[in-house]
Amino acid sequence: MIFEHEIPSGSRLYFGSSAKIKRQIEATASQTLESLGFEEIVTPLFSYHQHDAFDEMTPLVRLNDASNNEVTLRADSTTDVVRIVTKRLGRSTESKKWFYIQPIVTFATKEQYQIGAEIINGNFVEVAQTTATLLQKLDETPIMQISNIRIPHLLNEKYGVSLEVLKSMHIEQIMKAKLPWIEQLVKVHRVEDLNDLSVFPQDIKEELQMIKEAASSIEYAKVVISPLFYAKMRYYDSLTFRMFEDNALIATGGTYSIDGVEAAGFALFTDECIASKISKGK
Repeated sequence: MIFEHEIPSGSRLYFGSSAKIKRQIEATASQTLESLGFEEIVTPLFSYHQHDAFDEMTPLVRLNDASNNEVTLRADSTTDVVRIVTKRLGRSTESKKWFYIQPIVTFATKEQYQIGAEIINGNFVEVAQTTATLLQKLDETPIMQISNIRIPHLLNEKYGVSLEVLKSMHIEQIMKAKLPWIEQLVKVHRVEDLNDLSVFPQDIKEELQMIKEAASSIEYAKVVISPLFYAKMRYYDSLTFRMFEDNALIATGGTYSIDGVEAAGFALFTDECIASKISKGK
């Protein structure tokens, strides 16, 4: 029996002080991003192309429009923002920097508030620095973990390491790969660990060098390196980052390509920021 006051598992309810915290976070984000040259966009809740962002359709909540075409509820904002800005708005705007404050919905009833931004022709350092600046304005200083998705792809395509093993970060299985340098790769955690890359083959070395240069260019104290991490969003194609406070994922981002458009973006998870402030008594 479902009572009248019950809400579905995975959905969100904010009231009183938590609703006020949410409003303050979103107001600070809006002001900060506008000061950094971003314009705001609110995309439709319904989409025809969300499946392009995911390796599988499982997270998508699907239904049909009036013409019986399949649509999904917004489960990711990046793909739609880039396509709308470059193809629908086109010549009507010259802005290359856009931010959004809106929820996403995934199967079955998971609701998640996000603050995010996309920079057309942007680069990794710019978007990672923007995210760090925003979080500092919100009085949050999570750890930034920097990765490069080309490394797990190379390990799979050229060196025979299973992609499923890499996606699950099964370190024991990864260490079984008959590669003389795999142990050194697994042990990379700090920027200083990338000072000597001579042990690695040239293709892996080039991707690690990209991580090193990016990490050294970001003005943020709490940076770690995770060269084996596999970012599961389909559009990521190079450097990515995640930001953690204890075990909570606060933000993700990186560089990507959608329909030939090169860009960089991030998503900050508002719900986790709210929980962090409540737990700290702020």
